[in-house]
Amino acid sequence: MFFDPRAAKLLQPGQHIVIEGCQGLRLVATASRKTWTYRYKDDSGKMKQVAIGQWPAIPVQAAAAQWQELRTQRSAGVDPRAQRKRIKVAAKQVTPEAYTVRQLVQDYVDGPLKDGRKPTGHEAARRALHAVLDENPTFAESAAHEVTRGVAFGILDAKKATPMAAVKLRSMFGAAWEHAHDSGRLDGAVPNWWRQVMRGKLKSKGKIIGGEHVGQGRRVLTGDEVGALLRWLDNMHPHGRDAVVMYLWTCTRGAEIFSLRPEHVTKERGLWWWTVPKSLTKNAGEALAVDLRVPLYGRALEVVQRRIKAAGPDGWLFTGAKGGPYTQHDFSTYIYGLQPYSEKVARRSSPGLVLPVTNWTPHNLRRTARTMLAQLGCINEVAEAIVGHMPKDIVATYNAHTYDAERREWLAKLDQYLEGLAARHPET
Repeated sequence: MFFDPRAAKLLQPGQHIVIEGCQGLRLVATASRKTWTYRYKDDSGKMKQVAIGQWPAIPVQAAAAQWQELRTQRSAGVDPRAQRKRIKVAAKQVTPEAYTVRQLVQDYVDGPLKDGRKPTGHEAARRALHAVLDENPTFAESAAHEVTRGVAFGILDAKKATPMAAVKLRSMFGAAWEHAHDSGRLDGAVPNWWRQVMRGKLKSKGKIIGGEHVGQGRRVLTGDEVGALLRWLDNMHPHGRDAVVMYLWTCTRGAEIFSLRPEHVTKERGLWWWTVPKSLTKNAGEALAVDLRVPLYGRALEVVQRRIKAAGPDGWLFTGAKGGPYTQHDFSTYIYGLQPYSEKVARRSSPGLVLPVTNWTPHNLRRTARTMLAQLGCINEVAEAIVGHMPKDIVATYNAHTYDAERREWLAKLDQYLEGLAARHPET
């Protein structure tokens, strides 16, 4: 992206400049101002444009970000200009005095929250927001534009005993107010106190083990710990054993692993690939996201092939006890039950099975595998592609490389490394 501020200053009325690398983004000069605009063709092929804002109040970086949002809308089949007209019409139908907090929250739940989350995540967020409204009926039925800083503080302060839950509520209420501003249902002059109150003051003390906070930390298992865990796998339930393998050998998320079905696995030029549909990844709501490609090696391939042969009529490779897919929550609960500090272990009359490596969660396995890729020398862009993270900002727009060859190279190396850890004698 290239922008010459000097050329922009010299623009005469009726002239414009285009921004290299941002198709359709231009700066148009009139007698009194210079305006960023996005030009595009509608479904009938007619040229249209929408204003983004004035330069220099809006710098080129901010204009490019808004251009990307509009371009994403257009790619999804939405006409940005028609969408703005619909929002203005809707804004006239609801007066600020009649627009309650409950209505504002429901508009957010039915709109951006639903569009941006999977059904389970959307439902959990909806319940959390409505729980606050039900606990605070006066707040829920009050006019949204009358919510004060003190009211917002009081809502969050009441939840500070569970700081991470309070952080999520703060974020969601802030997003709900922003949506109301953007849709025109709340005047832009109304403060969004949720973005300001208790900023940086809601911090977790870390998870609780044995009734005590153990502090925060990003747990990564050492090589010796991974080796010990792999040598102990035969003591685990088959779902647990195979899940540990899939986490470490593929670097994928639990939700992706437990949604695995036979149709997701194919053999291409002698190599087995697991293709996770975009809709089943964490990036499902990202316009530029694609399916996640995972080459299968070693133990991961053995797990997948064995489970495909044993798959039932429902098609899930990991089937839960009550039918349907086994879930990430099921696996997390199972692993916690094997930790020496769990209530299940405390209730046993005899010690029974206890993990040889303690104080870890399933997500720590994914973090461990990602760390091992770095230790092996895998560059950051490739490692991030392997774990399914979206590239940032403009990189995501222009870098369409699939990294299939790099995935093969580095997951093959990770397979060899993990087998080496499993075979290593504990004292060497």
